[in-house]
Amino acid sequence: MEQNNSVNDSKKKKINFSKKNIIIALIIVGVVVIAGILVALQMAKTNAAQEEIEQLKLTNEQLQLANEYEALNNEYAQYENQTQLLANDSIVEKYAAAKAKVEKLLQELKMEKRKNAARIKELQDQIATLKGLLRHYVAQIDSLSRENQGLKTENQEIKEKNRRLNERVESVSKTNEELNERMTLAEKLNVTGVSLRALKKNGKTENNITKARQLVVTFTIPQNNSTPVGEKVIYLRLVSPEGDLLGNGGVFNFEGQSVKCSARKVIEYEGEEIAGIQMYWDVNATLNPGEYTVELFADNYRLASKKFTMKK
Repeated sequence: MEQNNSVNDSKKKKINFSKKNIIIALIIVGVVVIAGILVALQMAKTNAAQEEIEQLKLTNEQLQLANEYEALNNEYAQYENQTQLLANDSIVEKYAAAKAKVEKLLQELKMEKRKNAARIKELQDQIATLKGLLRHYVAQIDSLSRENQGLKTENQEIKEKNRRLNERVESVSKTNEELNERMTLAEKLNVTGVSLRALKKNGKTENNITKARQLVVTFTIPQNNSTPVGEKVIYLRLVSPEGDLLGNGGVFNFEGQSVKCSARKVIEYEGEEIAGIQMYWDVNATLNPGEYTVELFADNYRLASKKFTMKK
């Protein structure tokens, strides 16, 4: 009898041990699955940010190619009226065919919401073909012009058109620089949830603006993998209903000018979200009710401009 009880106890211990092992194994599997999900979510965010940057680059390339094509058309236009001088106009037909392909690609790319690297490459190749044809075409025209004494006057006009074309190319280059500046907007520090509150002496909210002892601006800097990390200086401008800047927090450079601010704050940005950032201004005179303007600046950008109605 005692022997049977001993056997039963041994079996129960084995069963309990097995259950514990199963539970521990399930916990380990659960932890691994959760960790895998978190890693996958982070990778998805990183991939989305990278995809956005790639789309901006492709859009910039498309705009540059469109400007390049316009410059080619301007150059071709100055020779167009000399087509009849060519004994063989096949090059003109080839140019027209290539031009039609470029215009079709540009139109299709303009309609597409997401840019395609392969289509951009196709557009680059077609424009390169246009350049080659145009060089060949211009070489023939120039050769005929040199042989024909009667075209000397017309050559002078072509030189003048070339000068104007160079000015156009310089203008297109300037436009491309502006497009590159737009690319840097993806790196701009952003702010969200901007708010303005009046405070009492004890730091609690004061609903009557005429009794305020402090003004506090609160905001959040969201995550942005495109923004360079490091020390950031945030400048605050508080403008009264009368249009006067409140306080004297010094000056900062903005768009080539020195601008006065109410306060400034230095933060260390590591690419992650920073919530609940607060900037204070001590009230030194009785404030009037009305509409107050809050402006935030950093890295030569206006990050936010928002109006708040403060009541008596």
